[in-house]
Order: sequence, then C-alpha cells, then structure tokens
Amino acid sequence: MEEEEGNSICMQYSSSEDEDLLFPDNPIEDVDYTAPLSFSESDEEYELPKKTPRKKRGRRTAPGESQPSAPPPTTEKRRRSSLENSTAATQPTEKPSAPTGSETRWRDRDEEDSKPVPFRFVPARTPGPTFPTTTAWSPLSLFQLFFSASVVQKIIDNTNKNAVRRKNAGLKYKWEELTMKEFYVFMAILLFTSLVSVHHRSDYWRKKWPYNFSFPGDHMTRDRFEAIMCSLHLSDPKEDEENEEKKHTAEYDRLFKLKPLYTEIVNACKAHFHPYQNISIDERMVGSKARISIKQYMKNKPTKWGYKLFVLADSVTGYTWNFFIYTGKSESSTPHGLSYSSVMDLMPFSALGSGYTLYTDNFYTSPALFTDLLAKKIGSCGTIRQNRIGLPQTLTNDLPKTAERGDIRWVRNGQLLYVKWMDTRQVAMCSTVHQAYSGQTVTRKLKEAGVWTNKVIPVPDSIKDYNCYMGGVDLSDALIKSYSIHNKAIQWYKTFFFHFVDIATVNSYLLHKEVLKLQRDPSQTQPLTHKLFKEKLAQEMLEFAVGLAAPPPPSTSCMPLFNDSQEGRARRYCKRCHDTGTPRVKTAVVCRKCQVPLCLTSKRNCFQLWHDGQ
Repeated sequence: MEEEEGNSICMQYSSSEDEDLLFPDNPIEDVDYTAPLSFSESDEEYELPKKTPRKKRGRRTAPGESQPSAPPPTTEKRRRSSLENSTAATQPTEKPSAPTGSETRWRDRDEEDSKPVPFRFVPARTPGPTFPTTTAWSPLSLFQLFFSASVVQKIIDNTNKNAVRRKNAGLKYKWEELTMKEFYVFMAILLFTSLVSVHHRSDYWRKKWPYNFSFPGDHMTRDRFEAIMCSLHLSDPKEDEENEEKKHTAEYDRLFKLKPLYTEIVNACKAHFHPYQNISIDERMVGSKARISIKQYMKNKPTKWGYKLFVLADSVTGYTWNFFIYTGKSESSTPHGLSYSSVMDLMPFSALGSGYTLYTDNFYTSPALFTDLLAKKIGSCGTIRQNRIGLPQTLTNDLPKTAERGDIRWVRNGQLLYVKWMDTRQVAMCSTVHQAYSGQTVTRKLKEAGVWTNKVIPVPDSIKDYNCYMGGVDLSDALIKSYSIHNKAIQWYKTFFFHFVDIATVNSYLLHKEVLKLQRDPSQTQPLTHKLFKEKLAQEMLEFAVGLAAPPPPSTSCMPLFNDSQEGRARRYCKRCHDTGTPRVKTAVVCRKCQVPLCLTSKRNCFQLWHDGQ
C-alpha cells in the first residue's frame, strides 16, 4: 500500500488494534475527523468523515493554564460504538419464552412446565415373591429361606470350634457339643425375649413372682443358654486368626467375623423378593456403644451411637432388599464421594432392571448422581441441599424468605427439575420424573386471627410423591424396633447376629402378607399381625426342635444287667446303699432303663427295693 500512488494511509505495526490506522506526515487538510459518522443503508458500508488538521501534542500545562481536552476517539472505536447503539435501538423487546434447556431465573407455578416422558418399567423379574406362592407357607418355612439348613449348620460347627478354642485357652466352663435341636431352642428363646422384656436376662429363668415364666426354663437351663451365647461364633476361628495376621494391610477384612451369615442374608433378601417400581435408599443405625472403629455417631437419628447400614428397601412394603455395613472412610473409586458410591453399590442394575424410581434424602441427592441414573434408565427424586454443586444459584425471582405457605418456584435444566416450596419452612427438591406443578394440593392447619383452620395449599408433584414413597426404610426400621431381639453382648459381631435375625423375621412377615395377597382365596383368613407371626414362629421352632430329637431307646422296662464294657466288667457304687448311709458297697449290676448301679445278690436285693421306693 505504501508503493501505490495517491494513497493517503500508511500501514505499520502497532501494539493496539485501535491504533492500526495511522495518518501520514502530510494529512489531508479538508477532512474533519471530529465530525460524526454517516452510515449508508447497510451497517457494513460507511463513509469516512471529513478531516481537520490534527493538533500536535502539547506540552505539560503550567500552573494556572487550562487543561487541554482529551484526544478524540479513534475511527474504529467510534464506528463500533455507533453500530452497537444503532443495533440496540432497532432490537424489539420480547416476552421470555417457556423454559427450555438451561434457565437463568426461577419460574412461578403459573408458568407451564412439560412433564418428562417416563421410562418403560422393565424389571428383571416379576415384582413380588419369587418363590411359588400357590402352596401354603408357614412362618418357619419363610424364616428358613433366610436361615437355610447349610447356614445354620455352619454356625453350629463354628460355635463348637470356638468353644473348644476357649476351653484350650484356659476358660473353665461346662460345654457340651451344640446340636441342631439346641440351636433352634436357642433361637426360640431369642424370639421370646423380643416379645417379653425384663431388666436382666437371668430373670427369664426365675421362678418367683412376677418372673415365674414356664418358658424358657422348661426347655433349656440358664447355664446352657449362657454357654451357647458366650461361644456363639459365625466364622471359622482358625480363619479368623489368619485374617488377624493381615491387619493393617489391604487384604484385611474388618467384617470377616460376620461371614458366612452376612453374605447369605444379603443374597437371600435379593433372591426371594423383587421390589416394585418405587424404591428408596436411606441409612439405618444398629445401636451399640462398643469400642470399635466402625462405630458411628449420627446426631439426627433416634439411635445416635452404633453401626451404620446403607439400606435399599421397597417403598410400598418396606422389604429390606439390599444393604451393606459402613466400615469408615476409604478410598473411593469415584470422585463424587460416599453419597454417590453408596447408591451405585446398592443398585445392581442388571439384577434390578430399568424403569424404577429411586427416592433419596438430601445426603444422596446430587445432579451428578441423578444424571448418571438417567443414563441407566432409572428415575430419581429427592430433597437437595442448597449448597449442592449444580443447583441453580440465581436469585432472579427466587422464593423469598417471607413467602406464604404454598408458594412455588421452579427451574428446569435439561431433564433435571429443581423445585422450591414453602411449607413451615423452605423445601428444595430435585427430580427427573416429575413436572413442576400439575394442580395437586395438600391440607395444612393454619392459625388465622387466633383460630386454627384447615387450609388447602398447592404442592409440587415431586413433594407429593416423595412423602408417599420415601419411607420404605423407615417402615422397615419401625417393624424391626417394635419387636427387636437386641441383647447386650461383649463381642461386637453378636450385635449384628441379632440384627440379621430381626431382618430375616421382618422380611418373612412381609413375605407372609404378600403370599396371602397373591393367593386371593376368599376362604383364606386375614394375614397374621406382626406380634402373632413372631409368636407362631417361636412355637414352630420348638416343635421343629422336638422333631429333631433322637428317638428314645427301644428298651422301656427296668431289668438288671451286668455293666460290661470292652475293658471288662466294671463295678460301681450302689446307688441305694449310698443313699441309706453305706456309701462303699460296689456292684456290677445296673438297671437297663434307669442306668443306675444297684446290688442284686442272695443277701441283698437293692434292685427291688429301689424300684419299690424303699
């Protein structure tokens, strides 16, 4: 451009885009650069204004002199400013459209929201009991779905091994090998303790008023029950020692003493029932003050100290379908933390199916979790914390602190719906399966002019369903705590044993009600209450234990026999002579039925006198 003739502009490098156009040494005299720009019909075509001679840079003003005016803006700056003003003046004002995609303001309930298309409900199995329901199921047969014969036998074997280990360690107490019969009597007594409460466990065997219970003293002595309670063990003691050697390493299993019962109970809960469409996840506390690191403290729970379980339950029935025990902080495989990983661990998507709706509280609810569940065709709904990452933080048309009951604000971000609702306090929700408001209402008691009245106020759809389906775990907890067999124990794993029995009992009771509902027999009686179900279960355990007893010997009559053995004929002290004051008379004769040594000679017939009562 410098080589062209008649060119009035020269190009050279500058550090600012606004100073790229520089004037030559000989400016055109008739061009006024301070005149306003004139535009043609097109915004891109414009004419340069006339230029006036550019003033030279002045010196610094002396005191008393006037400050020279600032230099005029460059041509490029003035052109941009004029274009922006012209565009803003010609831009028409429009009313905000319906919410689509990401929104920057909260909307009122009067504004319309589109309801998401629900996923098709495709469970992996037919919801409800998975075993044949056409036959009759007794309380004991339902309980044995969770405590199978193989699991009970493992517990018996490990208890006997632990008793031998304790005796070899120097503990002195009487122990006889535990049998299947005694174990079921032991379980029946545990169920009895959940129905009848006393201050001390030994009071169940007292015969004085008011503790004169005929059961359990008629079926098991107190010493035998305490011996079984002390030696009760769920895992193999030898494998326990091998696991303890791995302590402070990655291979150490903190819950090894709960196996195999822990694994079998979880598998049985998932195998014998399939949840309906609405499910919920929440924490459960098993009360304990044992000095162990897996003990937790939760100030907002009725049971504040104890072991924490994460539980997935059916929202309608309260059936405990899946759970795991929280053992403390650990390295998570996901960057989202415990609230995210616990939900993903509790939901085996291939075994569960798709189209379910999960309800959670504000500990679990997050946009990241709900988005990932959407990818697996699982809907979600739950309360959300105000500081959760992803929650819109805009204050435009936000719900005021002085809002009236029933005021609603909502905003939609793709498939995620955020709702704020004012009840006695502000409630924030997040959902992927609801629309903001469809006209539903609830009744609240309000005090107006000193008088309490029932007032109908609007409520978002998400809160309406949340109140209906979130209480699955709470229902299960209420059933467990109403008749819990929790007993004091020194060993921490026995507390879990009692809780596993409670889970099996409650789930058996819920299956009992579901079976009768599916049979639809008009002649069928109503389902048993929870209390009657446990009473009948304890009674059937006793009857089952009696059936496991060894048959009586064929000899039923009393007859003298010689006490012969492989070592020869043994002589023992005569029982009658000992009772009458002659303690050192020995005899080789015993009664076949009574197994009592008695004299039978030509001079002395203690055998006859003993049986005649003389």
